[in-house]
Amino acid sequence: MNSYQFILDLLLILLSTKLLGLLSQRFYLPGVVGALLAGLLIGPAVLGLVHPSDFLSCTASIGVLFLMFTSGLETDLEELKRCGGASFVIALAGVLVPLAGGFGVGFLFNRPDILASDASCSLLLQNIFLGTLLTATSVSITVETLRELGKLKSKVGSAILGAAIIDDILGILGLTIVTSFSGAQASIPAVCGKILLFFVAALAAGWLSRKVFRQLIARPFFQTSLLVVLAVALCLFFAFGAEHWFGVADITGAYVAGLCLSNLEGEDARLTRQVDTVSMVYLSPVFFASIGLTVTRQSLEPALWLFVLALTAVAVLTKLVGCSLGARLCRYSRRQSLQIGVGMVSRGEVALIIASKGIALGMLSTQLFSAVVLVVVATTILTPILLKLTFSLPKRATRPLGSSCH
Repeated sequence: MNSYQFILDLLLILLSTKLLGLLSQRFYLPGVVGALLAGLLIGPAVLGLVHPSDFLSCTASIGVLFLMFTSGLETDLEELKRCGGASFVIALAGVLVPLAGGFGVGFLFNRPDILASDASCSLLLQNIFLGTLLTATSVSITVETLRELGKLKSKVGSAILGAAIIDDILGILGLTIVTSFSGAQASIPAVCGKILLFFVAALAAGWLSRKVFRQLIARPFFQTSLLVVLAVALCLFFAFGAEHWFGVADITGAYVAGLCLSNLEGEDARLTRQVDTVSMVYLSPVFFASIGLTVTRQSLEPALWLFVLALTAVAVLTKLVGCSLGARLCRYSRRQSLQIGVGMVSRGEVALIIASKGIALGMLSTQLFSAVVLVVVATTILTPILLKLTFSLPKRATRPLGSSCH
């Protein structure tokens, strides 16, 4: 392969995501939909102009870190505190319902006479793992859509972001429990302890970082460029530490780093603009396109389509119903509950990471993996479209958040 191929790949990705993003906006859809479709169009599934590579994978990984970091910077901490209890209820309901739904679809379709299986574990364990896959939530697409709609700092936006963090923790626990049955060495108490230690360490590191940044801002020699470099370094440190030392998703670490620097005496706005420039021009387009690039012609076999359609429908409905029900229990209005449910639908890179783990452990067949990739792409494209529709609904009288979930 030509050593300069990555330059052409970047050129095609940046141009196609921008052009299709603008086209999507002409049809009153979020620009991120066009970026996702661009990945499908130029990728192996259609034109085959760009193929997944280590360079694009690493760039996409950095892109999602920047996306979650800026979302943390833009989060209203006071609002997030008020939504904390509600976020837990929403996340719990959004895990249990998809878990049952995914298992049910696997029970109906994952049979030798329908799908040939090359996984090394039992069908029962495969189906449980499939349900675990559907519990994952990736809010990076939702974050971008909420930002476009100007709703990232709203009650709904804060609830979604809070629920997504808790959802990630519950997903890690679920994955640990399921993989422990495959012979993988995983201690559930150890995982719980690591997660707890992560948040304790993040709280301490965040408090210290905030004091250091405030001291720097007060100095006469302070420059915004220095703040940006240190902030990005903090983001990468939190992301690395979360995965490497505590087994928590790196995107959670990046989001927590953003929270540590949010509402930083007016500097957070300038910081967000600086980071956003790099993210929106270069990193985010690669991340969004990379999701479409994962789809191949081989994964579009006719035998899989009925299963994919059923799994997609269940993936959408279970998150929508589960999270909406959790929101209603916490006295959000019907409209807000629907928005929260839709905002939690996207599976994105989180489900792909779990699926890769499953196929490596022999708990997921290649057929099921292909189906999961298609479901991830489908939910990722549907989420911004449905989210915009829910925010376009006529406003009705809304009930305030109750104290029962606070």
